Amino acid sequence: MVAELRINVNSVMRDLDVALGVLTETHIVSRFRKIFKGKGLDFEDFREYVSSDDASEIDWKASKRANRLLIRQFREERDMDVFFMVDVSNSMLFGSTEKLKHEYAAELVAALSHFVLRSGDKIGLVLFTDKVVKFLPTGKSKNHHYVLLKHLLTPRFYGGGFKISAALNFLKRTTGDKCLVFLISDFIGMERGWEKTVKDVSGKFDGVAVIVRDPRDQRLPPESGRVVVSDPYSAKEMLIDCADKARLGFESYVAEEERRLKEVFNSARWDCLEISTKEGFILPVLKFLKRRELLFR
Repeated sequence: MVAELRINVNSVMRDLDVALGVLTETHIVSRFRKIFKGKGLDFEDFREYVSSDDASEIDWKASKRANRLLIRQFREERDMDVFFMVDVSNSMLFGSTEKLKHEYAAELVAALSHFVLRSGDKIGLVLFTDKVVKFLPTGKSKNHHYVLLKHLLTPRFYGGGFKISAALNFLKRTTGDKCLVFLISDFIGMERGWEKTVKDVSGKFDGVAVIVRDPRDQRLPPESGRVVVSDPYSAKEMLIDCADKARLGFESYVAEEERRLKEVFNSARWDCLEISTKEGFILPVLKFLKRRELLFR
């Protein structure tokens, strides 16, 4: 359990308001559902294009037949359920930058959940370690967002083991219709068989694996000498020499681990968003949404 969380939600919201202005201008907010495979949207009819519409929505084949510019109209069948699954295990209680990984992840969820609500969809929360610590069903009111933030800011929910399969299977059993899932973790210390679970739930979820890493997760300290490393789950410690050979060996191991991680998610048709605590997440998220939009087109 952590005694204090250094999470500045107000600062995140101020930065996000600026980002949302950019997103609104580029029409990403209005196209959020279609960016994520068009869930909850059914084609209804065509209507004539007006100057305030997004030109990318023009259906050129239909326009050619009608000899005037037409865009597709969609009917919303239902609100899309968007779950944020957040790893709050011991491994996330680490950091060599201004923010520990769990603080960084909490601010990220605060921002993304606000964005989802602005797009008109529902948000839910799953905090997990080696078990589900807290579950919040989806909702779309301002009060619901306040409750989600309150859970993120509760220290007693943080700390413990790590088992990603337990959380994914829980959500698969709990949810009804297909939903969008942001799975946020450093993905360090994955249990045996996790790959099968990710593939098993891929039919139920449109998944985005958000990989949050601290610089020390990927590289040893630049200075030479000996350092003590500790296993976050067993508390076992090891003294290692940060010589060039050890450093290169560590970086090679981490690179292969990350390659394998992304390979598994990609084969299960999950997207991957990689972010580092050494930099802000607004720009990487904007780039990710733009990439999803281009793929959708």
